[in-house]
Amino acid sequence: MTARSLRVWAWLHKWSSLICTAFMLLLCLTGLPLIFAHEIAHLTGKAVELPEAQAKSGLAALDAVVAAGRARHPERIVQYVSPDEEDARLWYVTLTPTPDPTDDYRSVAVDGRSATVLAEPRFDEGFMYWMTRLHIDLFAGLPGKLFLGFMGLLLVIAIVSGVVLYAPFMRKLAFGSVRQASGPRTRWLDLHNLLGIVTLVWALVVGATGVINTWADLLIKYWQYDQLSSLLAPYKGQPLVPESERAPLQRTLTAAQAHLPDKKLSFIAFPGTAFSSPHHVTFFMKGNTPLTAKLLQPVLVDARSAEVTVAPALPWYVTALLVSQPLHFGDYGGMPMKIIWALLDGVTILVLGSGLYLWLKKRRQLPAAARALIQPEATV
Repeated sequence: MTARSLRVWAWLHKWSSLICTAFMLLLCLTGLPLIFAHEIAHLTGKAVELPEAQAKSGLAALDAVVAAGRARHPERIVQYVSPDEEDARLWYVTLTPTPDPTDDYRSVAVDGRSATVLAEPRFDEGFMYWMTRLHIDLFAGLPGKLFLGFMGLLLVIAIVSGVVLYAPFMRKLAFGSVRQASGPRTRWLDLHNLLGIVTLVWALVVGATGVINTWADLLIKYWQYDQLSSLLAPYKGQPLVPESERAPLQRTLTAAQAHLPDKKLSFIAFPGTAFSSPHHVTFFMKGNTPLTAKLLQPVLVDARSAEVTVAPALPWYVTALLVSQPLHFGDYGGMPMKIIWALLDGVTILVLGSGLYLWLKKRRQLPAAARALIQPEATV
């Protein structure tokens, strides 16, 4: 590699790192509690627990579950209904003022056995809410997501350029060498390079999947425009199906489950909401393994007749989005993977912090070096 190309790669590494470092530190710090969000909810008492049943009983009809949730906020409409990830007997009914996407929502936890309301957990307040919003969009909505996506792209550039520079830098040193006798800056430089190359694959995976996740809103909208619009062309121009004319929800769920018997329910989107059409109840089904549980397939059921209209396979870009989410947070391999993700997150914080330290140290040394060159001439 020529000296000129090395300078170019060094320039890329320097400025891509400096621009994104502060935001990457923020994302690493806020991402750490998010890895253990489920465990934190249980420790802080935020998780909803099903009471012990007095007697062995079956499940109530899904319509009764939804009615119980709606009764708590009759002025709102039901947007989504979903079973708890751990216990399918616990349901969450999400209600909003209108079918449009909004942050103004209420979530009602309902016992699926007795159709009684257990709690109204708030997911829009508290420490974990702040960590989530800072990590996802900096409280700035889609512009914030896209900005963080750009910072993630700069991180990927910094990693790639760092790998390119690592080979010539380590040509005269053994792998993993940390020169203890050469001063603190050299030790931190060696440690920065060592930790960076050790966490290389993880940082690339988390950085790249983080970039993909910031495109989620745009990818979903494109999927709706690109595929759903053509699939639902026969229903174009028809008004929203009123609740009084809809088939029982339990019957529509049975139709969706019969269409994909090897999958289980992830969540239900009601007619007119962002993930459905004005004429369908959309059931998002998922696989049964930790990884396939993140891969969804929609089943659109006619809200009036309770007959399956279509169950399209998701396009590759939506599948890539769904796969990127568990890879980003490491939440598909149980506690061992979460611990590994947390340790690697901590090491990445060291890499980012040491890189910032090295740059600041170099900037302070440059004026001192300049003064040393000028001082002898001044004393002549």
